[in-house]
Amino acid sequence: MAAHRKPRQRSLGGQKARTAFTLALAGAATATAFDGTGQAEPNLTPAQVKAKVDQLYREAEDATEKYNGAQEKATAAAQRLKTLRDEAARKEERLNSAREELGSMAAAQYRNGGLDPAVQLALSDDPDQYLDGAAFAERAGDRQSATVNRVRRQLREIEQLRGAARLELTTLRTRRAELKQHKTTITGKLDAARRMLEQLTAADRDRITEGTGPGGTTAGRASRGTTDARDTLSPPGSATAGAPTSRAAAAVSYAYAKLGSPYVWGATGPDAFDCSGLALAAYRSAGISLPRTTYAQIDAGRRVSRSALLPGDLVFFYSGITHVGIYIGNGQMIHAPNPSAPVRVAPIDEMPFAGATRVV
Repeated sequence: MAAHRKPRQRSLGGQKARTAFTLALAGAATATAFDGTGQAEPNLTPAQVKAKVDQLYREAEDATEKYNGAQEKATAAAQRLKTLRDEAARKEERLNSAREELGSMAAAQYRNGGLDPAVQLALSDDPDQYLDGAAFAERAGDRQSATVNRVRRQLREIEQLRGAARLELTTLRTRRAELKQHKTTITGKLDAARRMLEQLTAADRDRITEGTGPGGTTAGRASRGTTDARDTLSPPGSATAGAPTSRAAAAVSYAYAKLGSPYVWGATGPDAFDCSGLALAAYRSAGISLPRTTYAQIDAGRRVSRSALLPGDLVFFYSGITHVGIYIGNGQMIHAPNPSAPVRVAPIDEMPFAGATRVV
């Protein structure tokens, strides 16, 4: 009777294994083809490319605002660290002076031999003069005790300052790590957008960047230069005259003067800007200090409704409050869109409106 054997399971090998592995890689590549840093999918229409590029720009702008916030906090931490170190250095100088004083006292006692007061009185030729000297020595002892106490107090204060400085140094290192992370995110998103646009023809690039959205601008103008934007647009009297205050009018005038300036993430002027950097610089020129990020700028003044907007009001967009422009009237704003678009005039309805604030 023949024995029944279970058929052997043959493992994949040779060409079959290579084929399976190739298919697996192809599936993984398809699943991760668009993660913000990878290569763009082939055969996308210009409209699909525009949608994806706009999304990348929004994500990069969100990371830019986080970068700006981390930069602001890192700067503050560095300043606090410097202040603590300077204060510790001043206290150490005073401590060294007190130690020198104690050393002089100790040397004087050693030279005097430290005789017992009763013996000094017995050997003195002038008891009255000795008693006067004993009173002085007692006062000197009190002064020495006070100096010792001062040294001890200064040592405690210096140690507290050093502890606070160590904490600030840890905070600074954390902020710098955040900056590095956000910078990596920003450059990855922008590189991915650039690669996608490079796959289009020049005509298609011009066509999709002329549309609305955060990527919208006249690409032909950007490629030819920005002087035409500066020359053909000037502050209309209605924009500055309609501003609620002279400072708001000054901010509007500044924004008009910067039309055509390039977008550079993290920049606050005078020659390049990101969106919140333009708002900050415009009001800085009017003597008003704004926070660095869109998240904080929206709370830097009095909230106003869309129907009540006046020139100079800051207008914010997207649910995450990641973009800001300076309102100039008639439903228009001046803003810094993204690296493919210089500072320009745009309608406020080209992006999802999130709120507005009147700074002054």
